[in-house]
Amino acid sequence: MNTVRRKKGFLYEIAKNKILYLMFLPVAFYFLIFAYLPMPGIIIAFKNFSYSGLIFGSEWNGLENFRYFFESGKLLQVTVNTAIYNMVFLGSSTVIAIMSGIFIAEMTGKYFKKVAQSFMFLPYFISWVTVAAFFYNIFNFDFGVLNTLLRKLSMTPVDIYSNPTIWMFLLPFFYIWKTIGFTSVLYLAAIMGIDSESYESAKIDGANIFQRIRHITLPALTPTIITLILLGISRIMRGEFDMFYQLVGENGLLLDKTDIIDTLVFRSLVSLNDFGMASAAGFYQSILSFVAIFGVNYLVKRFNSDYALF
Repeated sequence: MNTVRRKKGFLYEIAKNKILYLMFLPVAFYFLIFAYLPMPGIIIAFKNFSYSGLIFGSEWNGLENFRYFFESGKLLQVTVNTAIYNMVFLGSSTVIAIMSGIFIAEMTGKYFKKVAQSFMFLPYFISWVTVAAFFYNIFNFDFGVLNTLLRKLSMTPVDIYSNPTIWMFLLPFFYIWKTIGFTSVLYLAAIMGIDSESYESAKIDGANIFQRIRHITLPALTPTIITLILLGISRIMRGEFDMFYQLVGENGLLLDKTDIIDTLVFRSLVSLNDFGMASAAGFYQSILSFVAIFGVNYLVKRFNSDYALF
């Protein structure tokens, strides 16, 4: 009996599903190299980093690295900006991705469905550098396409790069435009997994398309929605640095409304070359994200334990 149990242990599981584990191996190496091996580097947040001592040989300085970050005068502002932007990104992209997934699933034209998916997915592969270049050449105040056309028509030019309020709407728009293709595919895959007999039975009972979506599609999508929201909350304090830095850059007129933790740390790192302070800011972000995901997961677990991550 013991021999049989040993055979059906971990090694037996690997041998039985070796193809699946081989497929998973690149992902495992990716997370091992880029997520787990760098973890000891967090001690830089508590050290006076030097190139001679590197990570483990540098002088220990306790919480001094956190002092600059907390005394910068912008801690509260960038923390609030980061949290609010990410909540807006998460909420708006979730709603629009669900609507897009349902819309594509309900399409009857095979070729139109493929074309629509392709056009939605295309922005996901465009870098923020390219997006920023196009945006700048269109909306630049002096020589942008839009303002050049407005001047030709004797109309007042629009100075987007000096109006912080506009960017509070532009940034969520660009985020949704860039990510909608990928997130909608996740929901579309979940919709494709719903038993078609449920829809056929609803049609026989006289349910229209909106009633089928409300009573079949959305309830079936609930576990996927909650899981993806929980995963999104785990990054609630991690700003989209590429987007913010490429689109906004070093424009001081916009920083009050667009500055986030990541861009503040980057500017400080470039100007001060202080790796300890940058590591302290990253540690601060991780703690806030850790508290957020545990708090929301606890609430979900109280509501329905089957939907919780852990």
